[in-house]
Amino acid sequence: MSDPVPAEGFEPRRVAGGSLSFWSASAGLLLLYAALLAAILLATGAWTSPGVFSRALASREIRHAVMMSVVSCGLSTLLSLAVATPAAYVLSRCRFRGKALLEILLDLPIVMPPLVVGLGLLLMFQTLPGRWMEDTLGWRFTYTIAGVVLAQFTVACAFALRSLRATFDEMPVRQEQVARTLGASDAQVFFRVVMPAARRGMLHAAAVAWARGLGEFGPILVFAGVTRMKTEVLPTTVFLELSTGNLATAAAVSMLLLVAAAAVLVLLRWMNARVESGPSSSR
Repeated sequence: MSDPVPAEGFEPRRVAGGSLSFWSASAGLLLLYAALLAAILLATGAWTSPGVFSRALASREIRHAVMMSVVSCGLSTLLSLAVATPAAYVLSRCRFRGKALLEILLDLPIVMPPLVVGLGLLLMFQTLPGRWMEDTLGWRFTYTIAGVVLAQFTVACAFALRSLRATFDEMPVRQEQVARTLGASDAQVFFRVVMPAARRGMLHAAAVAWARGLGEFGPILVFAGVTRMKTEVLPTTVFLELSTGNLATAAAVSMLLLVAAAAVLVLLRWMNARVESGPSSSR
C-alpha cells in the first residue's frame, strides 16, 4: 500500500507509477480546458486591433453603452447589497418552517435560463398588479432603463445573497450575544457589530453582483430591449454588432467586457488572499 498523499506540498514525481499516471491524466485534462479558454481569448483578440478598439470607444453609441453598463451595474449592486445583506443574515441566524423551500426559491435565478428570467419579468408586468404599477403609479420598467437595472438586480442579488450567507455562517455569534447582554437591540447588533465584521464579505458580494450585472444579456434582451442610446448595455452592444455583421467591433466590445471581468477576478483573489493571510500575519 502506498503512503497517503499529503494535502500540501504534493509533488507528483514522488508518487508511485500508477498514481503518477492518474495525476498526469488529470493534469492533461486541466491543460486541455485551459487551452480552450486561452484559444477563445486569443481568437477574440485576433479579431480586433488597437485601431478598431479606439474607434469603438470613440463611437457615441458604444460610449453610451459603457456609461449605461457602469451606472446600471452600480445601481443593481447597491440594491443587491441592500436586500441581500439583511436577507442573508436572517437565513444564517434564524430557523423557521419552510426555510429549505425558501432557499431553493432564492437560488433559482442562479440556475434559471437567462431568457426565462427576462420572460418572467415581462409576463409579471402584464398581470393586473404589474399594469397597475406602470399605468397608475407611473413606475415604468418594461423597455426602460429601470428595466435594465431590475433585470440585472434579479440575477445579481441571488449571487450576493449566497456569498453573504456564507460570510454570516462563518462568523461566530459570540460577539452578537455579548452585545445583546449589554442591552443592544437587534438592529444595533446588526448595524454596529455584524456589518463591520462582515465588510470584507460585503465587498466580495458587491464584486460578484457587479460582475454578474455586467454580463447579463438574456433578461435585458427580453425585458428591457436593446434600443440604441436608451437601454443598450455592453452585452447587448455585442449582440447588435453581431447582427449587423460587424465582427471586429463586436470583438472589441467583448475584449472590454473580458478586461472588466478579469479585473473583478483579480480583486476577488486579492480579497481572498487578504482574508487567508489575516490570521497568520497577526501572530
